[in-house]
Amino acid sequence: MQPLIDNARTFGQRPEEFAQLAHGQSPQVLFITCSDSRVVPALITGARPGELFELRTAGNIVPPYGSDRCYGEAATIEYAVEVLGVQDIVVCGHSHCGAVGALVRGDDLEAVPAVRDWLAHAADEPGEVDAADPAVAAAVQNHVLAQLLRLRSYPCVEKRLANDQLRLRGWYYEVHTGAVREHSTDTDVFEAL
Repeated sequence: MQPLIDNARTFGQRPEEFAQLAHGQSPQVLFITCSDSRVVPALITGARPGELFELRTAGNIVPPYGSDRCYGEAATIEYAVEVLGVQDIVVCGHSHCGAVGALVRGDDLEAVPAVRDWLAHAADEPGEVDAADPAVAAAVQNHVLAQLLRLRSYPCVEKRLANDQLRLRGWYYEVHTGAVREHSTDTDVFEAL
């Protein structure tokens, strides 16, 4: 923890870099990804403060619209789309995802009931996948596509998509290589950016 504290102490010693942020934010992208500490959206994209609006959930799950007790996620999506006017939403899954792995393997999650209940919000099963693959690559990619479909059920997203004011993108990040792939609707494959 001490290195993090040391950095935080010196971080605010460059006020000229941050003064403009007091005037508001205008990110172009809502970046939905996993809470996993190995996934760092600003590091992956090179974004500076104010350039990404982030929603981080265990397993980058987008809960169904109108779900009980999922108000924070829905509010974040709605705010990004309706108030900030983001032009893109990226759902970024990652290799070695514990949440997707637990779903694929059918892990017993009785000892962690909040995790179990959250994972119940995952869209359909990740399809035919190799449960022995530690990266759970195919399962994560299927899961990303399911979350993109789920996003389409949000009224604000549906409206902006219909008016060609919003794009949905599915990304897959390999934590062990740093490679990022994007789903191509033409080939239905995750391809290198």
